[in-house]
Amino acid sequence: MSVTLIAGLGNPGREYAGSRHNLGFTAIDALAAAEGLKWEKESHFQAEIARWDVRPRVTRLLVKPQTFMNDSGRSLRALLDFHQIPVETLIVAYDDLTIDLGLVKVSVSGSDGGHNGVASLLEHVGSGFIRYRLGIGAPRPAEMDIKDFVLGKFSTEQANIIDQQLNTFVDGLRLLSNRGSAEAMNILNRRDRHETD
Repeated sequence: MSVTLIAGLGNPGREYAGSRHNLGFTAIDALAAAEGLKWEKESHFQAEIARWDVRPRVTRLLVKPQTFMNDSGRSLRALLDFHQIPVETLIVAYDDLTIDLGLVKVSVSGSDGGHNGVASLLEHVGSGFIRYRLGIGAPRPAEMDIKDFVLGKFSTEQANIIDQQLNTFVDGLRLLSNRGSAEAMNILNRRDRHETD
C-alpha cells in the first residue's frame, strides 16, 4: 500500500474561516470537494482527514491539522510516522504574502519566511517537504501589521479572484501529486512568471 499526504494549513474555528491565513484549508477543501471526498475528524492525529483512494493500493490522505497554524508540524509528524511516509513526498499548501494574489509557486526548500505554520513544519518534520505556496499578495497598506493582514478576510474583489482560481489550485495539486515536484515546478512556476510579465 502506497500512502502519501497532501496537507493544507490553516486555523480551525468559524472565526478564521475565509481568512488569508486559511487559504491552505480552502485549497484542500476544494480538492476534496472535486474528488467527492468526505472529511473525518481523527482526534489521535489532531486533524481532519479525507481518504482519496486513487487506484488499488494507492491512497492519498488529504489533511487539515486542527492544532492551530503555529503547531501544524506536530500533527503532520504523527501522520508521517504512523504511515511511514518519507517527508520528501509530503505536499503542504499554505498562504504566501510574497506571491501575487491567486498565483501558485512550488518549491522544496527555503526558510519559513516568517510563516508560523512553515516554522512548525521545519521544527517537527524537517526540511524537504514540497511547498505549494498560494499567493495572498503583500499587505496593503504596506505598514499594516502582518498578523492582522494574514488573519484578516479577503475583500469582495480579492475573494472573487480566489474563487476564480480554485480550479487552478486543484489542478496544480493533482499535477503535483501525479507527476512530482520537478515537473510541477516547471509548469506552474513558469505559468506564474508568464502571467505576471
